[in-house]
Amino acid sequence: MSVEQLPRTIWWEDGSVHMIDQTRLPLQGDVLVCSTYEGVIVAIKTLAVRGAPAIGAAGALGVALWTHTTAAEFDQLDGDYLAAAQVVCDEIAYARPTAVNLPREANRLRAIIEEQVACGELTPVQLSELLVTEAHKVMEEDEAANRKLGAYGAELFDSPTKFLTHCNAGSLATSFYGTALGVIYATHEQGKVEHVWIDETRPVNQGSRLTAWELLFAGVPAQLICDNMAAFVMGEGLVDAVVVGADRVCANGDAANKIGTYGLAILAKEHGIPFYIAAPSTTFDLSLATGREIEIEVRDSEEIEGVTVSGTFDASSPAVSAAFDKMTADGPADLPMSKGHHMQIVRKGGGFAFDAWFKTTPTHVSCFNPAFDVTPAKYITGYITERGVLQADDIAEVMQ
Repeated sequence: MSVEQLPRTIWWEDGSVHMIDQTRLPLQGDVLVCSTYEGVIVAIKTLAVRGAPAIGAAGALGVALWTHTTAAEFDQLDGDYLAAAQVVCDEIAYARPTAVNLPREANRLRAIIEEQVACGELTPVQLSELLVTEAHKVMEEDEAANRKLGAYGAELFDSPTKFLTHCNAGSLATSFYGTALGVIYATHEQGKVEHVWIDETRPVNQGSRLTAWELLFAGVPAQLICDNMAAFVMGEGLVDAVVVGADRVCANGDAANKIGTYGLAILAKEHGIPFYIAAPSTTFDLSLATGREIEIEVRDSEEIEGVTVSGTFDASSPAVSAAFDKMTADGPADLPMSKGHHMQIVRKGGGFAFDAWFKTTPTHVSCFNPAFDVTPAKYITGYITERGVLQADDIAEVMQ
């Protein structure tokens, strides 16, 4: 197995946006097909597609999808068309607030719409074709940047290295290949990865579900740990470098990433371990001076009040199969459960699939669920980008 055999995260096919449903990985390999831009927004908000570069691609494809599905409704590119497009672009750009890639790529296509409406040379159908092509460019440029930053990152390590990573900054978080995991993949290809520690990354477990799946798929030696075990493995001398991704990097080098990253950076500094951010130039936001200006997304408390589980199963006997068939004859069946738990079952192939949420906390407990934190630049050893490995002082000049 190798990273090149990983499935694409998101793509355009037959006039629709297709994506791996990351909420159901690793036990279900479902593909979501979004035939409307509203479907893309739902996928972004529910984390079916996640990771800064990947939702940037989703944003571009979502705008292109709207132009494709509404081309027949407009006779020409005029003020009415532009007004409708602006509403759609705003909805997509701000579906999630913290990662800069989403508004950046949605606004990239918005600018083309504004330009073409102003010059009036294209029909709505022709504009749609142009924007689908542009969305493909977004994905191609992202993959190229990831492979290049991966190569730069591999140059930092001369001997077999023990890495620690947090969340999922792999191929699933991008159009393809990955940022932090892109560095690890490139280093592994050169025979310089001794081991990778995978933080589980509560509360949504992107590490245990997604990063563990990717590294197993790619044949990279790795072990999963709970988030609160990171200090122990560092103290035991089992970590040589921490490499994580980012959702937004400010002009001064402060970086927003999945909640828990800030604590890891402090631990790494205490133990004398280099701490790297791996991110393409599209994740750098020079309009924000410091991390204090980043809007931190606060998500539904259900993510920490319980656990979400998805999987498949076969009926244990013909009688049980017949019972489930009757239950799901009209589509997904919702099972009433006490204590706040809920489960849905649906027929899938020769068996059945389920999505469930089980409450693990006291009823009415108060929760606070910030999805990201900001790591100050003083804790970051370097920024691995497709333009080289930068220091905080380099960002303003190199990322102009």
